[in-house]
Amino acid sequence: MTPLQVFLFFILFSSSSSSKADLLQDFCVADLNFPQGLAGYPCKSLSNVTVDDFVFTGFRNPGNTSNINMLSITPAFVAQWPAVNGLGISVAYVEMAPGGRVPVHTHPGGTELIVVTEGTIIAGFISSSNKAYTKKLEAFEAMIFPQGLLHFQVNAGSVKAKLLVSFSSPNPGVQIISTALFGNDLSSEILEEVSSIDVAEVKKLKAMFGGTN
Repeated sequence: MTPLQVFLFFILFSSSSSSKADLLQDFCVADLNFPQGLAGYPCKSLSNVTVDDFVFTGFRNPGNTSNINMLSITPAFVAQWPAVNGLGISVAYVEMAPGGRVPVHTHPGGTELIVVTEGTIIAGFISSSNKAYTKKLEAFEAMIFPQGLLHFQVNAGSVKAKLLVSFSSPNPGVQIISTALFGNDLSSEILEEVSSIDVAEVKKLKAMFGGTN
């Protein structure tokens, strides 16, 4: 077989195998009574699954924006919505008061897509080559943030901004950069070395973000 034929055979075999695997089970509503493994949570017994498992009502009562970031995030990840287990998708609802922001962060486990439903925001991400991609978004405009890249959103208007956010994973994970850098127990002296930030400033930032040492 030529290299091209081998490649085409591999693609055909993979597609066929995936289709058969998909037919074995329509869904796998997570049983949160057991620990999560690499493939997700084990499935809830089908006899206990109802239509309500596939409906999420948590967005009716979003949190308040009276915090340092003037931000409310209501997630519907697998821990909040077990039906997304194994389906490669999850969602969240975000509200930002005027002046609010979603700090620079990353989702190691999934790509993010936002849709602005109300208000105006400035959103952006930084590529692995350190190029910044930023854009002002109005209502009913959307933007994608590739998996693992640093990104942010800022309310750029005078009214509350509201966003629907989806992810390509039931559990995308999140790491806020400022908290990760200065909310840890790494010594201030080592952080000075690896961040090129003066140790006195490092200690101030650690105090601000709850870090130790």
